[in-house]
Amino acid sequence: MERKRTKKIMVGNVPVGGDSPITVQSMINTTTKDIKSTVEQIKRLEEAGCDIIRGAITDFDDAKAIEEIKKSTNIPFIADIQFDYKLAIAAVESGADCLRINPGNIGSEVKVREVIDCCKERNVPIRIGVNSGSIKKEYLEKYNGVNENSMVYSALEHIRLLENLNYENIKISLKASSVPLTIKSYEKMSQMADYPLHLGVTEAGPIWRGTIKSSVGMGTLLAMGIGDTIRVSLTGDPVEEVRVGREILRSLNLLEEGVEIISCPTCGRTKIGLIDLVEEAEKRLAGIKKPLKIAIMGCPVNGPGEAKEADIGIAGGLGEGLIFKKGVIVKKVKEENLIDELIKEIESL
Repeated sequence: MERKRTKKIMVGNVPVGGDSPITVQSMINTTTKDIKSTVEQIKRLEEAGCDIIRGAITDFDDAKAIEEIKKSTNIPFIADIQFDYKLAIAAVESGADCLRINPGNIGSEVKVREVIDCCKERNVPIRIGVNSGSIKKEYLEKYNGVNENSMVYSALEHIRLLENLNYENIKISLKASSVPLTIKSYEKMSQMADYPLHLGVTEAGPIWRGTIKSSVGMGTLLAMGIGDTIRVSLTGDPVEEVRVGREILRSLNLLEEGVEIISCPTCGRTKIGLIDLVEEAEKRLAGIKKPLKIAIMGCPVNGPGEAKEADIGIAGGLGEGLIFKKGVIVKKVKEENLIDELIKEIESL
């Protein structure tokens, strides 16, 4: 797939857009001013592979906390601002690497200019965020309700406001809880602007349902070459958002890091505890950063033959299994020792 080339911006030390790798973001669900809890959660997200984190800034204590949080964490911090331009300025002055705002919600052009001037001084980008629930009334009336036109043209108004203030350090998001609307909106915006796009299906839901909606929505756009950074929105542990986001990228060959496990769905030929083996392998291989394709198959039929493109794998038998590399069998192992032996072979690669 050919990815659309957008403008490149820097969120802290992480490039977004242009020819940069697609990044995975998440949002803390701690209170930002609770520095200890926030730092602990960000560190867990970093370990899971999160590239950029965002936090809600609801008061000046939240804004002031950014400076301390950044001392103990490594990834860029985005301040999420609603309505109060003074909080936006305070967050930038405290070290925020990016702002997420809706310029139309923070007041007059004078107030917007103050925020822009502060961001210019520190080279801090702004994400213009338009959700399907925050479209201006005039666009709802003009384009007959919530659709890709009212979404995109509402966002373009905010973009023009910033451009008129000689500010183009921008990225854009157009999130909806509807997957078709999300796809149509981003596709239209991609044709009309060259700023980097932050993909997401907002309020996607609980982990199982939200994973499916996010994968369909963002996966479709990414397969079209659209998108520069992504955030999976799930009702649950933010670490799950990162895991799902990275797997979406990996499934499209947009992330060459970590383990991809190939496993069959089981059938009557399966004579080994395949489900338990796969679950154990997922847990024990989670920390591996080297890009590896690992197959765990239920029988010899689906083993070295169908999974020969895997770097290494297991083909199950009756109480035992074959370990193979690139389709070539290297040893036979008892079922209870399979994962241990698999890991030893991986470590020797």
